[in-house]
Amino acid sequence: MSLTLLSSPLQGFTDFRFRNAFHKHFGGIDTYYSPYIRLNGKLEIKASYERDILPENNTTLEVIPQVITNDADEFLFVAKYVQSLGYKELNWNLGCPYPMVAKCGMGSGLISNTERINTILDRAHSETNIIVSMKMRMGYENPTEILDVFPILEKYPIKNIAIHARIGKQLYKGGVDLDSFQRCLDVSKHKLYYNGDITSVEKFRAMQERFPSIDHFMIGRGLIADPFLPSMIKNNTTEYPEDKLQLFSAFHDEIYQAYDSYLQGPTPIRMKMLGFWEYFSQSFPDTQKTYKKIKKAQNSRAYEQAVKEIFSSKK
Repeated sequence: MSLTLLSSPLQGFTDFRFRNAFHKHFGGIDTYYSPYIRLNGKLEIKASYERDILPENNTTLEVIPQVITNDADEFLFVAKYVQSLGYKELNWNLGCPYPMVAKCGMGSGLISNTERINTILDRAHSETNIIVSMKMRMGYENPTEILDVFPILEKYPIKNIAIHARIGKQLYKGGVDLDSFQRCLDVSKHKLYYNGDITSVEKFRAMQERFPSIDHFMIGRGLIADPFLPSMIKNNTTEYPEDKLQLFSAFHDEIYQAYDSYLQGPTPIRMKMLGFWEYFSQSFPDTQKTYKKIKKAQNSRAYEQAVKEIFSSKK
């Protein structure tokens, strides 16, 4: 069975600068999903969202735009907008777990509102010819919420549904609920993708063994924590390349320079890279010590020196 790996969108991390550098230095991902477009009640696309999905910023890889909304007019506006850029598919986010989003009845907070989901899908399929795919959690409060949504989804030609095997309330805490994911597989007639806690080749193999019918796997945080993971899964190996640190260093330098030239001032770039190092540090023997070293760097020179020391350490 052929294997397809997808990059799960992570707000604040997996924009076009990250995607392009990742694709160039590591590979292993077949399709990237862009972080979601959110309209906040105004039918206009923010410049940062536009930049992220402009075709000229995504020339070397396959990208699928994503929208987060609970409003049919917003969905249609974004659908027509991405089509004007040449995209044929729009992914709808019913997975975002963050309380600020969920409490507005969006992301995983929308899963229990089957009527609203039906209205939006009905208009999307009757008023546009966009291909719709979905990214979901199994619910916000409990993992049975999604089971009530499936009968609605069956009415529409949804391309696929990527399910993160947690509920929204969990955020990223606690384990994935594999029994509930299996229930989704048993019930849904749609093509399902698996997402959640693929953080090592061993964990991937365990998921593959548990769900032999799944041939599309989505990797989110695990891909940032260990950028070698997708290509290692594809090559069916647990061995890292000999020049691991040099490759990682070159990738880091590329995204650092890209964000440094885009973000204004030392504080935004420091905060941006600090966010990445929460994940990157997990690839090093002493995670806490590595992250602490980055956190202590209060200016660009100190940061660059800390990074140099980390990448020149022997592993």
